[in-house]
Amino acid sequence: MTKGPGAPAAAHPGRPAAAAPPAPGIWNIANMLTMLRLLLVPVFVALLFADGGHDPKWRAVAWASFAVAMITDLFDGELARRKGLVTDFGKIADPIADKAIMGAALIGLSVLGDLPWWVTIVILARELGITLMRFWVIRYGVIPASRGGKLKTLTQGIAVGMYVLELTGWLATARAVLMALAVLLTVGTALDYVGQALRLRREGLAAEHAGR
Repeated sequence: MTKGPGAPAAAHPGRPAAAAPPAPGIWNIANMLTMLRLLLVPVFVALLFADGGHDPKWRAVAWASFAVAMITDLFDGELARRKGLVTDFGKIADPIADKAIMGAALIGLSVLGDLPWWVTIVILARELGITLMRFWVIRYGVIPASRGGKLKTLTQGIAVGMYVLELTGWLATARAVLMALAVLLTVGTALDYVGQALRLRREGLAAEHAGR
């Protein structure tokens, strides 16, 4: 029998039709970790400023909440990729959660006078600038996270965490050195990403002109 134009194509004899895997739901473990990180932002801020903002006990509790947020950052993306749990919500919420907790920590520490404002401004300007730049070139491709970028994130997290704690002596000196390294990595990786973005856009425009 001849099939009409609207009929489905015949399956290969002896082989069942391959069903597309179902799309992951929004309520999966990776997204729940991301949402937990978002919920921890106001909790962390409240703990950071508790009792005037310089009580060592409250600062230690604030550090614990910050550490939990950083740990979720390590696992949610990896779980999403390994378990096939990548969702549109996760793609948007994950970077927002990352920047929210880090931005809250940097701004809070600067308000309390523990971290120079120029450090906070440099780091936050870099994060916002790179995010906008990724959207600027997204039609030509994706800029992958580099090893330097991952090292920057790790160094920033450790340094900021040390500033959350009330440290003195050589530990206070060590955190200042680590923060200086984080700033250098912040600026260095930003320049690298700008170079990648310009190259990606130039190649994309060349490909568009060649296809005309």
